[in-house]
Amino acid sequence: MIPDITLPKLPVLESEMAYREAARTDAPVALFLHGNPTSSYIWRNIIPHVAEVAHCIAPDLIGFGQSGKPDIAYRFEDQVRYLDAFIEKTGIGSAYLVAQDWGTALAFHLAARRPDFVRGLAFMEFIRPVPSWEEFVRGVPAREIFRRFRTPGEGEGLILEGNFFVERVLPGGVRRTLTEDEMAVYRAPFPTPQSRRPTWRLPNELPIAGGPADVHATMEAAHAALAESSYPKLLFSADPGALVPPELAEDLARRLQDCRHVRLGPGLHYLQEDHPETIGRSVAAFIAEVEGRPDKAGA
Repeated sequence: MIPDITLPKLPVLESEMAYREAARTDAPVALFLHGNPTSSYIWRNIIPHVAEVAHCIAPDLIGFGQSGKPDIAYRFEDQVRYLDAFIEKTGIGSAYLVAQDWGTALAFHLAARRPDFVRGLAFMEFIRPVPSWEEFVRGVPAREIFRRFRTPGEGEGLILEGNFFVERVLPGGVRRTLTEDEMAVYRAPFPTPQSRRPTWRLPNELPIAGGPADVHATMEAAHAALAESSYPKLLFSADPGALVPPELAEDLARRLQDCRHVRLGPGLHYLQEDHPETIGRSVAAFIAEVEGRPDKAGA
């Protein structure tokens, strides 16, 4: 069995980015943004639902999936630079952003800089500035693992040598058991320690307790812009969640403008793998409803 299709690629900056695309080129764009250590593959069971109402485009972030692995640091600012270039290259003028994990950080930052680009935002298990380690993720064991990821020498050993994000964090963040074919797709981009550098860098970029200072400041500004934004929003949460427990999601949805909250039921971090149909149908209904609003006429 072939675990995944070969994706088309676009030359982007000094490398190339792969992407999934589905249906309805006459419809508004839905831009799907994944996180660490996944790829556009995580949206595979969601896109078919959304393709009924939108032109779905799901890139593999640089260094992930079938995209290239240029000799860069893979900091958040690098991901921003490549995503901006991808959007420019594809000619996307506006989009519904559908995002999880680091994809939400990219979506929030993009929306803060280009609010007119955003037709709507659907998001889950999002990145946020966390004031202290005690407030980061549920449970001491998970928190301590992330501390170890950021400990020089130890983090490299776990992630670069042990492929910890793919072999442990990913399956540990899904309630069901991923099949061998599914794991094969997730393993494929990371066969060597050098190839795993993108998966090591991102946990070191998480804005926790003020650091890294630049990412923390960027995310604070992005969340401030999110709080002031008026574009429609759809927030998913699961119980107990990982980064975002349902009570945090409920509180945020109440405080944001034009935001509805969907509780998915049991789930951890990679909610797309446990609840693809509910997410897909909810995003499709959200886009259809927003597009049907009087203020969208002719947009």
